[in-house]
Amino acid sequence: MSVKKKGILAFLAALLSGCAGAPKGVEPVSGFDLQRYLGVWHEVARLDHRFERGLTGVTAEYSMRPDGGVKVINRGYDPEKKEWKRAEGRAYFTGDKSVAALKVSFFGPFYGGYNVIELAPDYSYALVAGPSFKYLWILARTPSLPEATVAGLAARAGKLGFPAGELIFPGPAPAGE
Repeated sequence: MSVKKKGILAFLAALLSGCAGAPKGVEPVSGFDLQRYLGVWHEVARLDHRFERGLTGVTAEYSMRPDGGVKVINRGYDPEKKEWKRAEGRAYFTGDKSVAALKVSFFGPFYGGYNVIELAPDYSYALVAGPSFKYLWILARTPSLPEATVAGLAARAGKLGFPAGELIFPGPAPAGE
């Protein structure tokens, strides 16, 4: 089985372990503007997952699909294999488009929750939760954020019940890659 298929199957298993919602007690932000959210986001920190394990320089790029959904391209560098990994998916709102609750799929009809639970007023950073407390990302428009901002986002996540002490900081891809 190819590495790509294994990655897809691991992601599928992760999606099946949750649903297209948010963890209990976690509320997506209201007043969400998808047009402002589109574009490239850098992964500053995440809870470790098999489908991203070992990757650095991780980005997510969001753009509109012709069907009104969101095209998602996740990309990260595998320093062990010295190669870039890429996954393309699609996302759709689960309800009101002013609430940052979406479902995302990278494989067939299976969806997992994608919930923006904190968002900078200028859309420069976001705290994103998956369908359970096992999935959390700190994203930014730039490859890094001020330490105080990251600490504040991690503290907020911890208060909500996420294992914020387990966040990893993948950093950028090696220069020249």
